[in-house]
Amino acid sequence: MAAGIITLSSKLAPFPYSAIAIAAYTEKAEIVYDEEAAGVSLDLDGSKIDSEEDIVHALAKAGGLSEDSAAAASFFALAKNLRTVTAVPEIVASLDSLDDHLAWRTFVVGHQITSADWIIWGALKSSTKIVGLLKNNKHVHLARWFSHLESLDSTQAALASLVAAKANKARGNKVAAGFALGLEGAEMGKVVTRFPPEPSGYLHIGHAKAAMLNQYFAQMYQGKLILRFDDTNPSKEKSEFEETILEDLELLDIRADVITHTSDYFDQLYELAVKLIESGKAYTDDTEREQMQHERREGIASAHRNDSVEDNLKHFAEMKTGSTEGLRWCLRAKISVDDPNKSLRDPVIYRCNPVPHHRTGDKWKIYPIYDFACPVVDSLEGVTHALRTNEYHDRNPQYWWMIDALGMRKVRIWDFSRLNFIYTLLSKRKLHEFVNNGQVRGWDDPRFPTVRGIRRRGMSVEALRQFMLLQGPSQSIVSLEWDTIWSLNKKVIDPIAPRHWAILEENKVLVTIKGAPSEVEVKTLPKHKKNPDVGEKKTVYSSTILVDQEDAKSFEDQEEITLMDWGNAIVRSKSVDASGTITAIEMDLHLEGDFKKTKKKITWLSQSTSSHPLIPVTLLDYDYLITKKKLEENDDVKDFITPVTEFRQAGLADANVEDLKKGDYLQFERKGYYIFDGRNKEDGKLEFILIPDGKAANLASKAGAASSTTTTKGPGSTADGNSVIPDIESVTKMYKMDTVYGGNVKPEGHISDMYKVDSIYKV
Repeated sequence: MAAGIITLSSKLAPFPYSAIAIAAYTEKAEIVYDEEAAGVSLDLDGSKIDSEEDIVHALAKAGGLSEDSAAAASFFALAKNLRTVTAVPEIVASLDSLDDHLAWRTFVVGHQITSADWIIWGALKSSTKIVGLLKNNKHVHLARWFSHLESLDSTQAALASLVAAKANKARGNKVAAGFALGLEGAEMGKVVTRFPPEPSGYLHIGHAKAAMLNQYFAQMYQGKLILRFDDTNPSKEKSEFEETILEDLELLDIRADVITHTSDYFDQLYELAVKLIESGKAYTDDTEREQMQHERREGIASAHRNDSVEDNLKHFAEMKTGSTEGLRWCLRAKISVDDPNKSLRDPVIYRCNPVPHHRTGDKWKIYPIYDFACPVVDSLEGVTHALRTNEYHDRNPQYWWMIDALGMRKVRIWDFSRLNFIYTLLSKRKLHEFVNNGQVRGWDDPRFPTVRGIRRRGMSVEALRQFMLLQGPSQSIVSLEWDTIWSLNKKVIDPIAPRHWAILEENKVLVTIKGAPSEVEVKTLPKHKKNPDVGEKKTVYSSTILVDQEDAKSFEDQEEITLMDWGNAIVRSKSVDASGTITAIEMDLHLEGDFKKTKKKITWLSQSTSSHPLIPVTLLDYDYLITKKKLEENDDVKDFITPVTEFRQAGLADANVEDLKKGDYLQFERKGYYIFDGRNKEDGKLEFILIPDGKAANLASKAGAASSTTTTKGPGSTADGNSVIPDIESVTKMYKMDTVYGGNVKPEGHISDMYKVDSIYKV
């Protein structure tokens, strides 16, 4: 666990990447971003160290990184030189030398990562010029080594902490990074974690955190991850939900080593419950529900608490048959009557339910409560560390009591904070209501906090992973803003998103360009100027183009503007109708003009022709489903439903968008990042969903903008606030995947076919 604290500002230049990377890698220092800090400093074992080189040395020693000190010294000197050199030939010479050095080596010094690796990596990372040169594929060995260090989970978490600190500067001065993760008593190769979702709904972002942390620790310690379906309530659970949970985990790049079900252990759980009764540690009770709640609240013993073992066994056997008499009873653990921790006041551990189970059919009429089944099955399956949100913290003593009472192998518990976001509902019951009432299209609706919903909105798996690691072991229960996670997402998708152009249909303006070629010309340009690997696109040039009304209104007479990817043009005349709308513009092409001197760089599209058609598109944006940042316990969600939550704009896009596949990222330049959502089945238009960019202004609730002219009918509501139930039968399944049990299971809710996932598990 972290022994020191690194303090630094996110604004430092050059930024001390080596310090935060080795701190994350060794887990020997927590990072605190203080925007008033003049430099970087490390407080470790009572000593203060304030140079990046000394910090790297100190954390390497604290973390037990072995190294050849003489060999390392030369690389520390090289790193220092790389931070100061600016001449490209000198930089290239150093990169050539490092590339040659790494041609037959995995790491800079020795066979493991050392301080030398981190000091060199940090020096390279801090120079945008060097990072750019590495992308030229001329230093393949160095690039391989550099990418490996950057791809480590610890490095990604450290970089995420920096992005979060920059995003949080406006809200607070100090931001603690949460990547210094570690499990108490963990042994390499022996850690077993488990993710135990109940198959009664779709995974949401809170589940994603639990799943990712469980996988993170299993991989960190080279252990095993168990996916266990907690299927102990047949009234709520369906095999369909198991299949969709598997799909969602695949979508998050989470693959369990083993898949189990609590129902696999029903026989053992029953026998262990009998054992508790026989040992006098459990008793049956037929007290009415409300009376039992009152007695537990007031610390009053049940009238049946001291019934004989024989009577308790008889009633438990009756419960097992599901008879009318058996349905009256439940089984309670005999822990305490009046313990200050109310979870220890004789909790119910078995209850009757005659509803057939989706896996075991009608074999069982009684089912274990989660608080009994979970610790028992954790122990039986060899789980070493049970990760639980801290809403269960008061129930941890109950968890350990179950294991101790049965004399079973102990399991460690690791608490972490539950994710809560502003304007966001994570309650399965409330989410069910939105689906069932037709207020959203289905469980993958972009307004939903489900895994499929946020993925459809444009959230990348990498950004999710970075964000979850950034939260780390925090115990704070707060309602988080969405800006940090979307800022991380922007950083992930920006380098790979192709650039396209779109013009809004509403009041688009026809521009005549004098001096443009009389014949249509087509040129091949890169889709991403900074990343040629993204590919190439065709750009059409003609004497008549279209621009957005907003841009047209900003043009001054005789103003020189820049047409992006073409050159400068001078505005000669504008036609305006009685309402003030620009209807036409004439410009003179002025290619010899200096684009550095123009204030306006605009996107445009050549007018559509039969040979070079523009593509009709719909641009979508969304608001939060509720108008209150945080609902209180007594709030009725119906009082806080946002009247209009979907905003649609018709547009035209360049023909290159026809090459996109559903789920692809892109940027409509000067409009934002989007994710391609497929073709609308009714009007045939391609639909693109705006991806939030993390800027606070763009993430504010739009509830006050319901009267906007860009507002149109959306699922669940219209501009006048009337309820609309969409044609949900026209929305198809989001994934294609082999079913867990075979046969056709009708989904609850309706989901799209944005992703296709092959089955990866055999159950």
